[in-house]
Amino acid sequence: MDKSRIATTVVQRLRQQYPDAQCTLDFQEPWQLLVAAILSAQCTDARVNLITPGLFSRYSTLDSLAQADLADVEQLIRSCGLFRTKARAILGSATRLVTDFNGTLPPDREALMSLPGVGRKIANLLLGDCFGIPAIVVDTHCARVSALIGLTRQTLPLAVEKDLAEVLRPEDWIAYGHLMVSHGRAICVARKPDCPGCPLQNICQHALRR
Repeated sequence: MDKSRIATTVVQRLRQQYPDAQCTLDFQEPWQLLVAAILSAQCTDARVNLITPGLFSRYSTLDSLAQADLADVEQLIRSCGLFRTKARAILGSATRLVTDFNGTLPPDREALMSLPGVGRKIANLLLGDCFGIPAIVVDTHCARVSALIGLTRQTLPLAVEKDLAEVLRPEDWIAYGHLMVSHGRAICVARKPDCPGCPLQNICQHALRR
């Protein structure tokens, strides 16, 4: 079975295993996902989801966030780590969106990556989950699990993304990242993957080598 067929089978099986797989960051508006994604750097999504309700209650609109006091935002997000850097990025991005993009997220990767605190991973997340534009989010789960399956031998996120884009159908790009997170947390855990209980065991290179 070639890699494209394996990739398609991976998506099909994991959709059955995790029918509710979706972004695990809580948000109501696109700008809120941007903020949550910035907060998620070196922080668990669960922790971010404990922080954002208070932040979004205090600053319920993008305009209000753009005018927020830096020290106040720092205090609200203090428990997520790197809070000073993240607070500056959040306020910087909010200000840029208001002044340069009419208060809306631009559906363009380069424009998104011009915002403070936004790299390719966050830009791809926003493209997929806010606009439905095919994009692959390569986080630690995606890179690790994809390598175990045998869909890539690369370690750098951009190289992993390129390999995956060559074998995945574009209509599966958005879902793939979420499925990798679900699978990486539930079965293909980093410390000890549960290969016997994995729906991919007969097509996964790591499982087949065991």
